Amino acid sequence: MHRMGISIYPEHSTEEKDYAYMKLAAKYGFTRIFTCLLSVDKPKEVIIKKFTKFMEQAHELGFIVGVDTNPSVFLHLGASPNDLKPFFDMKVDIIRLDGHFSDMEDIAITHNPYGIPIEFNGSSNTALDLMIERGANTHNMIVCHNFYPQKYTGLGWNKFMEFTNKYKALGLPVTAFVSSNNKNTFGPWPVYKGLPTCEMHRGLPINLQVRHLLATNKIDDILIGNAYATEEELKSISKVDKTRITFNIELAEDITEEEKNIIYNYPHFGRGDASDYIIRSSVPRADYKNKKIPHRNYSEESFHKGDVVIVNDNLSHYRGELEIVTKDILNDGERNFVGRIPEAELILLDLLKPEYFFGFINY
Repeated sequence: MHRMGISIYPEHSTEEKDYAYMKLAAKYGFTRIFTCLLSVDKPKEVIIKKFTKFMEQAHELGFIVGVDTNPSVFLHLGASPNDLKPFFDMKVDIIRLDGHFSDMEDIAITHNPYGIPIEFNGSSNTALDLMIERGANTHNMIVCHNFYPQKYTGLGWNKFMEFTNKYKALGLPVTAFVSSNNKNTFGPWPVYKGLPTCEMHRGLPINLQVRHLLATNKIDDILIGNAYATEEELKSISKVDKTRITFNIELAEDITEEEKNIIYNYPHFGRGDASDYIIRSSVPRADYKNKKIPHRNYSEESFHKGDVVIVNDNLSHYRGELEIVTKDILNDGERNFVGRIPEAELILLDLLKPEYFFGFINY
């Protein structure tokens, strides 16, 4: 089950603003919070008191809270890999290790008696496989990628997938960050260009960032890295269909109601006997065997990647089949142009494998 989350940085805001944001996010079904202790420069007693109250407020609203730490944070709070009591006393749900201890200490921390999950840095080539071989407790091990405040420094997509695939192969849940496009957002550091994991996501609509991560079929939880996202952004994420890959579609002006019915009201999945040229959703054919889908003229000589077409009466045996073009094909009169996937969303099409379920967003 995918969980959506927000990030809160109490040292850079007020308790009232943070609580209002938590309530708003809870309203839209968000259940995780990321916060950072790396950037908090306060005495130990002040940190424990402030963050304990923060945890209690978050728990009242149904959130679980992960805190970003490193060995310096542990030392400051009087904790160690063999003694997580300060975090337990603060009611921390997840401890993220941005930095590491020794090999044996990293293993030991996964065996903490409080059962606090330890979240390892997914944006690095960490030898979690060797830790597991040497007895690390996989039941207390999860993975979370970094976010990247500096423009042009986020993970490249191939490197992101390389890391993600490595940790998923170990059976570990993986979390990643998306970024709000709201003005004047902030994170733990004085950099304000967004906080995504992947550089290609910086500046994209936030629900597209979420849909792209989900389309990998590898990311479990997704966190908004910067604060505060707008209510519109939170709402748009809450509406994302997490069960399949979904596309926006720019409908053809002359589309018919029957064609809209095929687009929006059928379960779609690409055939296993996949072509290089089109993704075929054949389910609607059964219902349109004895119905009519008249041919409509289309001025283009060819259909292009991202075009959505439906087979018409000129090829009646396949009538009603919805197809997404992945490589240019000739417009031979057997298919009606019904819409186009927006250019920015073609990144989703590249992840749509044979037999994956997909659908179209109907506003």
